[in-house]
Amino acid sequence: MASNAALILEDIRIDQGDRPLVSLDARIAPGEVLTLMGPSGVGKSTLLAYIAGFLAPAFRARGRVLLDDTDLTRLAPETRHLGLLFQDPLLFPHLSVGGNLAFGMPREGSRRERRRRIEAALEEIGLAGLAKRDPETLSGGQRSRVALMRVLLSRPRAMLLDEPFSKLDASLRHEMRSLVFARVHRLGLPTLMVTHDAADAKSAGGPVIELGGAS
Repeated sequence: MASNAALILEDIRIDQGDRPLVSLDARIAPGEVLTLMGPSGVGKSTLLAYIAGFLAPAFRARGRVLLDDTDLTRLAPETRHLGLLFQDPLLFPHLSVGGNLAFGMPREGSRRERRRRIEAALEEIGLAGLAKRDPETLSGGQRSRVALMRVLLSRPRAMLLDEPFSKLDASLRHEMRSLVFARVHRLGLPTLMVTHDAADAKSAGGPVIELGGAS
């Protein structure tokens, strides 16, 4: 199901103590990827944490996060319906591949229907028949694909990408960029990505904002 909401970052300012860290005003259209680039320490991941709702107490922040007219700023993280993809797949080691995919799925339909959706999702990412596998037995690229599909099966309304390709080798980076951005565009998910890699931004095809290092 495609989203038609824009992710709006309204006059966001984040400070660390007395030091201004990052500021941003932006509107990310459905299916658009806005890329934030800049050196370590300028607040890219801190901004994602604020948007997602788990900013550490060491930081002070103001500004609103909206999905169209819905203000997410004071909502609990689990009710914001934002999909997060990190550098590491962060699969649950005590769950099978299928169990990982089932974790964030909406609790609707019969158990058989949910299994059918999981099998269809695995087939879509080239991992058909691996629902019962231990995620530790998968390759790095396979784990990354499972992590992406786990996020998508949770039906997010927007995506936050935190250096999602940085630990993959060159061939896997190309594969995962294609997979992630194709689904973001197809599902109409407004997406904010932070990265050091200009090739990530080029592949995303959206606007790029450079955050300075003098913070």
